[in-house]
Amino acid sequence: MTDELGHRETRHAVVIGGSLAGLLAARVLSEHAERVTVVERDRFPEGPDARPGVPQSRHVHVLLDSGQQALDELLPGFMAELRELGAPRVGMPEDMVQWQNGRWFSRLPATTHLYTGPRAQLEWLVRRRVAADPRIEIVEGTETVGLLGDAGRVRGVLVRERGAGKERESRGLEADLVVDAAGRGTHAPDWLAAIGAEAPHEETIDTGLGYATRVYRGPADPGMDAVGFNIVPNPGQVYGGVALPMGDGLHLVTLSGLRNDLPPTDEEGFEAFAAKLPHPVLSEWMAKATPQSPVHGFRQTANVRRRYDRPGRRPAGFLAVGDALCAFNPVYGQGMAVAAMSAVALRRVLTDPRRTPTTRTVQKALLDASKQAWDIAAGADRKMPGATGNGITTRAVDRPVGWYLHRLQQRYGGDPVVGAAFRSVLTLKEPMSALFAPAVARQVLFGPVPETPSEPPMRRQG
Repeated sequence: MTDELGHRETRHAVVIGGSLAGLLAARVLSEHAERVTVVERDRFPEGPDARPGVPQSRHVHVLLDSGQQALDELLPGFMAELRELGAPRVGMPEDMVQWQNGRWFSRLPATTHLYTGPRAQLEWLVRRRVAADPRIEIVEGTETVGLLGDAGRVRGVLVRERGAGKERESRGLEADLVVDAAGRGTHAPDWLAAIGAEAPHEETIDTGLGYATRVYRGPADPGMDAVGFNIVPNPGQVYGGVALPMGDGLHLVTLSGLRNDLPPTDEEGFEAFAAKLPHPVLSEWMAKATPQSPVHGFRQTANVRRRYDRPGRRPAGFLAVGDALCAFNPVYGQGMAVAAMSAVALRRVLTDPRRTPTTRTVQKALLDASKQAWDIAAGADRKMPGATGNGITTRAVDRPVGWYLHRLQQRYGGDPVVGAAFRSVLTLKEPMSALFAPAVARQVLFGPVPETPSEPPMRRQG
């Protein structure tokens, strides 16, 4: 891999962080570099267990269709391995009892499928596949504390070993390319400033959403043939509740609210909070289910996008991926899919025969891979009451699109044509333009608002 300032093949690439985004970036870079080093501050568990560096891993995760396709492209046979591990596959809308925008969704035949197993399980499988590559070395228990180089070019990282009894002296690790995959808590803007470079402009939208999660074993007689629930918040109803299967008869239940009214992390308070949902169906299910874990909270849900693609005094040889580049409100379930799609985008830009990849063109391709997910999350969150940040401003040109999307959402839950198109966009399988295809636009503009169930549809239709 060449770049604008290197004028040579990349011999050594360093990836900061052994996150899903970091591991998949390392997988792609191993096709172009002589060796790749992943520097991870945690020590990985031996099996598919949660680790401290991914506090959100205890909460609900879904792998969208787009992410499934990308993972199979990067790691052939990956989804078959995930199925063998027992990861549940949930068809939407057929398998879920869903409430959104004041109405229950019809349980029509599924047009998209989600994998809902524990994130730690999926990450462990990715890590096992990536670590098997002899060109990739994973250095655990080591934190990155700075960059080597100057405003013109990054030439490596400063690292130090973590843990009690260590001298904690930093040492240099030279590299031709450094990739920041350190997640939401990245210190890269400060590190860039320390070598005389310019930190990226940050766009933020924060609704103040927070959530709490508990593992339950489902009731022996759930009284339904659905596998879970999805109560989706909106500007007029800000409480959310999700119950999704994680395998072996267990479910993750997540409740959410906005700032000043967040779900408690004590057992009694958590169950009482479920009564705030617009219907008691999830609360009633929880009362019959058996708790299997403590309640875990999570509060860092702001959308943050760092614009490394824009002009500025930034060095060659440095890229950002994953949440270090673009972090979404996790309620939309996009993170894992975007991590995989970004790695595919990285592979494509590095192998594009039409142009020599430069730091800026590669960074732009990575940002483009996350753009649709950002537009979805930011578009929804900027409408939530009390949203803050420099990204909440809407433009006049957005109003007609907003009018169209409002009509679309009125039909999403019961019209099979509109519903299939909307789900294909939400799961990042199709571009936004799919919402304006002739068959969809005809239903949105001229079709009636379809009837949907008046009560929770506990049984499939037909």
